[in-house]
Amino acid sequence: MRLANILGGLAAVLLFPNLALADESLPQRWVSAGGALSEWVVVLGGESRLVGVDTTSRYPVSLARLPSIGYQRQLAAEGILALRPDLLLGSEEMGPPPVLEQLAAAGVRIERLASRAELDSLQANLRRLGQLLGDEAAAQRTFADYQAQLQRQQQWVEQAQQEQAAPGVLLLLGHAGGSPLVGGLETAADWLITRAGGRNLASHRGYKALSGEALLALDPQVVVFADRTLEGEAARQALLQQNPALAGTRAAREGRLLALDPTLLVGGLGPRVPDGLAMLAKGFYPASHSRIVETKPQP
Repeated sequence: MRLANILGGLAAVLLFPNLALADESLPQRWVSAGGALSEWVVVLGGESRLVGVDTTSRYPVSLARLPSIGYQRQLAAEGILALRPDLLLGSEEMGPPPVLEQLAAAGVRIERLASRAELDSLQANLRRLGQLLGDEAAAQRTFADYQAQLQRQQQWVEQAQQEQAAPGVLLLLGHAGGSPLVGGLETAADWLITRAGGRNLASHRGYKALSGEALLALDPQVVVFADRTLEGEAARQALLQQNPALAGTRAAREGRLLALDPTLLVGGLGPRVPDGLAMLAKGFYPASHSRIVETKPQP
């Protein structure tokens, strides 16, 4: 029996060398720290390899069944090592560095991918994930489909802008309505605002707290708010209660306060970003929303 098994194994290597190589060389137990990356792993067919995820990895809902390793910027080596991973996947936001060094010393492979909201970064990330999963062709197809979605979305925005000027927008990121951070240049917030057809009124770089007087002076036509704790109407009411100056803006007076899932701002461009852009574009150009194009390719 043992001889038969050995011979069978040799035959498999000879007949399917690529499969044998993939089984032996690719990491099989993954921990992912970064919502967008976790989602891409699932899209590319690698969900079965995930043995743990961070708190920003909320989608799909099936990931909630996995052990949590905490917040991506505040990882602890003990909890991760307990999951016996071959690979820790995360973005440039992952840390702290001493924990990553400890994990690497323990034999865990560390893969840090770009978190910038740029298509070039996304393409490189998907290519690397395809290599790690052993299916680079699927990663290439996925990126091509994603580009096509964004191109259709951009065409709709350009048509809408023929009828209406781009609105001035602020994106506020906060907790339970507390003092929010305003998304400035070189952020995922800025990328989303611009791609959805808005003008980001924040001229600073990164995320920065602004006073109520500054928010009122900017007088945005649209406010996009991403609350990490509350959702929907509860988040909207908390935002206005904790930041009363916002009530004096055109956005509040005209009811143009748009809720955004904060996980869309984490870890670079994720699979749900095109749908998020479509939602924002509808809010930016309400007169054109009935003609908005579908961002997903039709079967």
